Amino acid sequence: MRVKKGVTAHNRHKKVRKATKGMIKSRRSSYRLGKQALIRALQYAYRDRRTRKRAMRQLWTIRINAAAREHGIKYSEFIAKLQKSKIELNRKSLAELAVHEPQAFSAVVKSLK
Repeated sequence: MRVKKGVTAHNRHKKVRKATKGMIKSRRSSYRLGKQALIRALQYAYRDRRTRKRAMRQLWTIRINAAAREHGIKYSEFIAKLQKSKIELNRKSLAELAVHEPQAFSAVVKSLK
């Protein structure tokens, strides 16, 4: 008996078209171009999830450095003194303190001196 693949192919095409919903022109309407665009988009998404982590850490460092320099201390000295005094605050929470709670950040700096 001959097996026809119409249902399977249709479902696969439907899945690709659903995933390429926000794209323009042939990338959305054509299965072939849509599949290529989808593969590339997923590769970029995978790569950029890691890039975002890198960028966020850089942003936290910049914010902590700016706030620390307002209190007359460099970023590297600030982090070294934090580790030496066994204060376990990560960079994300320190950056949040620096931006939203300046008094709390200054208390942390004073506890190091």
